[in-house]
Amino acid sequence: MVPGPLVLAVLVPLGSLVAIVALSLLARSLGLGADVRLRDPNEARALAQAADCAFRPTAISLDRAGLGALLADDGGQVILLRRHGARFVARLLTSHQGIQLERQFLRFALPEPGFEPITLDLGAEAQHWAASLRRLGDHAGARNEGLA
Repeated sequence: MVPGPLVLAVLVPLGSLVAIVALSLLARSLGLGADVRLRDPNEARALAQAADCAFRPTAISLDRAGLGALLADDGGQVILLRRHGARFVARLLTSHQGIQLERQFLRFALPEPGFEPITLDLGAEAQHWAASLRRLGDHAGARNEGLA
């Protein structure tokens, strides 16, 4: 028995709708498309230490929107945390090259392929960070030895 045109006109869109709902539920269960943000300094500290287990941050500043953070240790090392998709990536900054201060914003355009520019809103702390980042060398840009 061949289904009539009316049955096909109902079943095909209904099947498509079921497939779309199933795919969206699968994407949600995998965490795809999530709006991840840093909630507090402890989360930023944990992410930086997961990227570099020897790094012990003593200064942490979060972007006001939670899209990134800057962390520094007593040895003068600075790690930039930034959102990359549904995760965060960390980069050890070794130069102030590509970093610009614009009022309460710090813009990072690192010379690393695939690391898109990011602007962090650090409020009043941006000037302090800009001054400390100027002390970094003018070479190398960002090093990502073992940092993810």
